[in-house]
Amino acid sequence: METSYLTSVIKQFEYYKSLGDKTIAQLSIEELQHEFAEDSNSIAIIVKHIVGNMLSRWTNFLTEDGEKEWRHRDNEFKDTFQNKEELINYWNQGWDCLFNAITPLTSKDLDHIIYIRNQGHTVTEAINRQLAHYAYHIGQLVFLGKLTKGKHWESLSIPKGQSSTYNTKKFSKEKGRRHFTDDL
Repeated sequence: METSYLTSVIKQFEYYKSLGDKTIAQLSIEELQHEFAEDSNSIAIIVKHIVGNMLSRWTNFLTEDGEKEWRHRDNEFKDTFQNKEELINYWNQGWDCLFNAITPLTSKDLDHIIYIRNQGHTVTEAINRQLAHYAYHIGQLVFLGKLTKGKHWESLSIPKGQSSTYNTKKFSKEKGRRHFTDDL
């Protein structure tokens, strides 16, 4: 179970990263920085928050509290990106930090206690917490991207009206154990 869990969770993180990557790729820097309402978060701000969280949580993951003293969370909600390349580089820096922290983990690490704001979590609980947090925010990114692009949005899942075609393709394959992202 433990090996299966680690493999699966890495694939899940990769999947959510890919949704963010594909959303960011469809948008200009102006679209990434657009706020739909006063005091709402643009995609750029959500990216900055996700990465700030990643750098704090995953740096020295097993040995230091996940809420680092050097993190200034309130600043994550101020857009300072000068261009799309800077945003993408920052996005990738956060994901690199995450994958560098979880890729070497083994089943022996899963019950180890780590802390986030002095609250103890097993490694499994901490991973699940962050996976849910990132999925929540990446859902926001995708939704905002879709709102921004309207009819020009390139679907990241099964496009409307194509469920039957998608299912026919899936059911034409033999049953087998595989992760749903293997075909993406």
